[in-house]
Order: sequence, then structure tokens, then C-alpha cells
Amino acid sequence: MKYKKLWALAVLLVLGAGGSWFLWYSGFFQAAVSPEGVRDYIAASAPFSHLFYFLVQFLAVVFAPIPSNLVAAAGGVLFGTWTAFALTFTAVTVGSLLTFQLARVLGRDFVDRLVSRQVSRRYQELLRAKAPVFLVLAFLFPFFPDDMLCILAGLTGLSLRQFALIVLLARPWGLLFACALGGASLELPLWTLLPLGLIGLTLFVLGLRYGDKIERAIVRRLEARRGSSQKVDKQV
Repeated sequence: MKYKKLWALAVLLVLGAGGSWFLWYSGFFQAAVSPEGVRDYIAASAPFSHLFYFLVQFLAVVFAPIPSNLVAAAGGVLFGTWTAFALTFTAVTVGSLLTFQLARVLGRDFVDRLVSRQVSRRYQELLRAKAPVFLVLAFLFPFFPDDMLCILAGLTGLSLRQFALIVLLARPWGLLFACALGGASLELPLWTLLPLGLIGLTLFVLGLRYGDKIERAIVRRLEARRGSSQKVDKQV
């Protein structure tokens, strides 16, 4: 077990250091100060721009500093809907499985370095009790920290095969919507972009205003079901 932990930690450090150095050396961080800079960077880096985007999305999942849907929307703007979705979903799937397995091997110390105590306290017990149901709902709704939940799921009794199935079935839809929203700016005329922009802005504002309430309602409902199941088990 000790050697497995050292190996997993070494892989994580190499990926993080190598990826960060590569992005810095290639000028990504200097270009990322504006949308125009990112566009110029992508154009100048062709034909490797797809690989660069994949790396950015992968690192965003592993280290969870940027929501995957936000990066997916940017990918839609840069590459179009379907190309961005293929790159995004592949990177997110690989990153999700990697963080899940790293949490499984390295344990609580690794998780505490990437996930705040507040997030851990909010979701850990619920994940242990109802991981499959809760993860499906969390991946389908835009109010949950998807990448951090993948890390926390590694501390549960969920198997890697079960987790992979949940990711493959539930995680694509939010990413596809984000890629389509970004890709619309390349494929649709201005008169259709305006209502889409208003709808997107409305959903964003509603998410900011009511997202926490919806999240708490889902969590309370699942916790209530967990309590009912425990009572039935005690009676039996």
C-alpha cells in the first residue's frame, strides 16, 4: 500500500508539474488574460491546439480550480460544438477516473489538499450512504461541484466500474449543453444569438439566486430517505 501511494503521488506531481510547465512555456498563461489572447494562442498553436485544450480541461478536472462547464463553453467558442464536446468529455472522463482512483489509493490526506473542509462536511456522509443516486443528480444539475465530488467519491465504497458507468451516463449532458452554448457563437447568426444569450443570462442569474436552495433541497430529500431507510432497517 505504501508503494502504491508513492506511485500515485508521483504520477500526480509529474502530471501537474509537467502540464503547468508546458502551458507556461507555450505562452498560455500570458495569453489567457483576454479572450482575444486565447484565440490568438489557439490559432498560433495549430495543429496542436486540440491537444492544448484537452490538457487544460484535464488539469481543470484534476486540480478543480475552474468548473469543467466553463472550460467546455470556451471550447465551444474555439472549436465548435461537437469537436469541443469530444475533447471535453474525453478529458473530463479521464480526469474524473484518475482523481477517483487517486483518492481511493492516497486517502483522506490527498482529498484534504484538493477539497475544502466545508465541501467535505456537506457531501461526505451523503456520498457514503447514497453515492450512485446523489452523483447522478449532481452531474445532471449545474449547482454541484462536479469535479470535487469525483474526488470525494473515491473515499466511498463505490467501485471504479460503478463510478465509471455513472460518469459515462450522467456527465455528458451538462458538458454538451455548455459546448453547444459556446459553439452557437460560431454557427448561428446574430439574430438567433441574442435570445440564446438572454436565456443563458437568465439561467445564470437564476442559478446564482436559487442554486443553493435547489442544492439544499436535493440534499435534504436524499438525507430524509436515508433516515427512513435506517429506521426500517432497525425495525426489521
